[in-house]
Amino acid sequence: MKQNEVRIGDVLVNYGYLTQEQLTDALKLQLIDKNKRIGEVLLENGFITEEQFLFALSKRLDLPIIDFKNTPVDINAVSLVPKAVSKKNTIIVISTENQRATLVVNDPLDFYAIEDVKFLINMPCDIKLAKKKSIEQAINKSYAEIDTLQAATVANSSVDATSNEDVQVIEVEDAQSPVVNLLNSIIIKAYNDGASDVHIEPFEKYLLVRCRIDGLLVENMKLEISLNQHLSARIKILSGLDIAERRVPQDGHFKIKIKNMDINIRVSTMPTMYGETVVLRFLTQTTKLDYPDHYGMTDENYKKISRILKNPHGIIYITGPTGSGKTTTLYMIIEDMVARPINISTIEDPIEKNIEKVNQVQLNPLAGLTFESGLRAMLRQDPDVILVGETRDSETAKIAISAAVTGHLVFSTLHTNDAISTVVRLSDMGIEDYLIANSVVGVVAQRLIKKICPYCKEQYEASEAEQAMLPGIRTLYRGKGCHNCNYTGYKGRTAVHEILEIDSHIRSLVSKKQPTEMIYQYVKENDKLKFIKDSVNELVERGVTTVEELIKNSSFVV
Repeated sequence: MKQNEVRIGDVLVNYGYLTQEQLTDALKLQLIDKNKRIGEVLLENGFITEEQFLFALSKRLDLPIIDFKNTPVDINAVSLVPKAVSKKNTIIVISTENQRATLVVNDPLDFYAIEDVKFLINMPCDIKLAKKKSIEQAINKSYAEIDTLQAATVANSSVDATSNEDVQVIEVEDAQSPVVNLLNSIIIKAYNDGASDVHIEPFEKYLLVRCRIDGLLVENMKLEISLNQHLSARIKILSGLDIAERRVPQDGHFKIKIKNMDINIRVSTMPTMYGETVVLRFLTQTTKLDYPDHYGMTDENYKKISRILKNPHGIIYITGPTGSGKTTTLYMIIEDMVARPINISTIEDPIEKNIEKVNQVQLNPLAGLTFESGLRAMLRQDPDVILVGETRDSETAKIAISAAVTGHLVFSTLHTNDAISTVVRLSDMGIEDYLIANSVVGVVAQRLIKKICPYCKEQYEASEAEQAMLPGIRTLYRGKGCHNCNYTGYKGRTAVHEILEIDSHIRSLVSKKQPTEMIYQYVKENDKLKFIKDSVNELVERGVTTVEELIKNSSFVV
């Protein structure tokens, strides 16, 4: 088909996207620059949108339009065409099933570009259409994966599995080392995929790299087992850990820059049967929140936390399991308080984000700077607000509570199942009940709930067991699993909170050492607390999450 046989302008007019007068004007403009096709002229002059142009091309040429969010991309097919050629022509090969290649293009009338790609792959081709920006994003993402795999291959061929420790150190310190490039590729790909953690795990015959995305571990790649020692050594050097010590766990952290953003990465190593596992955690606040102006909380919970924050002194605990977003919530609160004319000091391990006008202290146990000693010294620095990164032991808890009852507002995190259990946890740590009653002003229990993938979300009839769990509900939602959610059915997470305001009655119950069941009974009867289970229940009814998440986050509720 020759270009002049395709009267795309007439198609646009027929579908009402363009008037005949506009088409005439565009044809006149095309005479000025004969190198431009009519579609380019129409787009450049704002006569039509890209979506309208693609629709017209689809109808005229009988070519389907695809959305990469719902279309899998085969990396092996992508690699058939050099990256430079793909970027230059805005064309990507996404599959080669049954010896036929599928090309996704933005301009199907650019016959020379298409023929160049066809020549390189040397097989029959089917053409599909997509928006230019979508193709460019797919090209960048796909070739980044290819670069990671190539770096792994080069690293494996460049590293001798029998090398001694001295040789390994020299190799990983070399800025041009393939191991350095491999680690960089792993980290960048994980960050771009929205991972919170990277797991590098050695097994008998291979090294497995997995990423935690939306709370689920997703396999990233399998590498040669010989790379394990070299990758862990590189990570240890960056983290300031002992590269010669492989028999005991080690913890550290390092910073890198991705897309002009400083990223703090927490490192944990653990010896296993086949070598050291390494877990990297991204300490960032780039996660999109459903309620960004309310600390990620609903209006009801935001009003509660706002009342609690008006207390001039006392201690506020943020509780929940590891990775539930406790630190993110604390940082948002502290950043809001910076505007006040007060002195804010923190003691953390590690400092996850630098906050202007806040005195942040990094824990250093080797130098004798622990939570306990740091907190004692901090009390002599005339603080108004103190943030203790984590209440790990009874001594830290005692000092933090002492600060709370002597005129300071203290924030800290604690690992408990729900808000009311915080009282029991503190009591188990040896804190007197009257001190708990007089110091704790509020507790926020927090969870991150996985959301159903919007691209593969489907409705289904609730089973009898599900209807018994959710009276009155007949239809529910779930994700079938697709390319966008790594076939998990979930994409993204939302925070749910359980906020307990300590009033005079609760203080009385705590100071009199009454059983926690009485506190549960009081808050239920007086509607003082909305449990996490109830919040997740609402999300299930609205089709935001699944019954599976409800069951997972309901087991601890009495």
